[in-house]
Amino acid sequence: MKYRATIGAVSLAVALLIFAGTADAQQLEPRAYSPAPVGTNFLGLGFLFSSGDAVLDPSLPITNVTARIYSAVPYYGRTFDLFGRLANVTMAAPYAWGTVTGDVQDATRSVDRSGFADPQMRVAVNLVGLPALRPLEFLRREPETTLGASLTVIAPFGQYDPTKLVNIGTNRWSFKPELGLSSPVRNWTIEFYAGAWLFTANDNFFGGHVRRQDPLLSFQSHVVYEFHPRLWAAFDYTYYVGGSTTVDGQRKNDRQDNTRAGVTLAMPVTPHQSLKLTWARGVTTRIGSSFDTIGAAWQWVWF
Repeated sequence: MKYRATIGAVSLAVALLIFAGTADAQQLEPRAYSPAPVGTNFLGLGFLFSSGDAVLDPSLPITNVTARIYSAVPYYGRTFDLFGRLANVTMAAPYAWGTVTGDVQDATRSVDRSGFADPQMRVAVNLVGLPALRPLEFLRREPETTLGASLTVIAPFGQYDPTKLVNIGTNRWSFKPELGLSSPVRNWTIEFYAGAWLFTANDNFFGGHVRRQDPLLSFQSHVVYEFHPRLWAAFDYTYYVGGSTTVDGQRKNDRQDNTRAGVTLAMPVTPHQSLKLTWARGVTTRIGSSFDTIGAAWQWVWF
């Protein structure tokens, strides 16, 4: 029984690590490189609920793995002039809670966790296209194709206990350099992003083991229709591949090769407030989580 309990804990820990390792790759973010006037402030609060199954390394003695994950994400962002180019910085500090359940041999086991996840910061700059514009100049602009670059950094400051297999935090740094192309055609905008998640090692994984993860390539495309500047809808798609892991140098059979699709609707509530609704679903999953996710975010904008 002790052996089975140990195998169960390890397997469920692997399942939750897969959820944590793919959550950021699964992000669908239409208009992530859309322009805004210099000096614009964004303050918001998002709520997400994800539930679904996981496809694990077939050598693991666990089946029927499911999860229900909730998160609340307060965030703040601001645009600024960077040597004549439009730039912005965004910071977020998520709080998450949820349950992972699976069958280990003939027993069903579950793990519950809650706490602050790793905070993240994103810096983006427009490389080609519109320069940095003040509000009145921005209103008179003509839409044009833009190319932007960004760097997202996730810091290992979330809840983490090396004596536990399952944690909210990851105890490692993550970096995502990305390029984003946005091309407007009348009321439509076509977007393509390409980036790669890069990870440092978790050198204190459950009692001092070293866990490493290969780069995880991430590609997104979005088709956005703008009814007017604050009312728009988007069809979203992402593909991510790679991300195999090792523990103490032992390679795991957990290379990801997954796709995901969703829709987004943003609408004004007041002259300075808006609401964004999202829905997404895993389409194909080799290894990792195949979640249905619904979300809502309130945002307040001011200059």
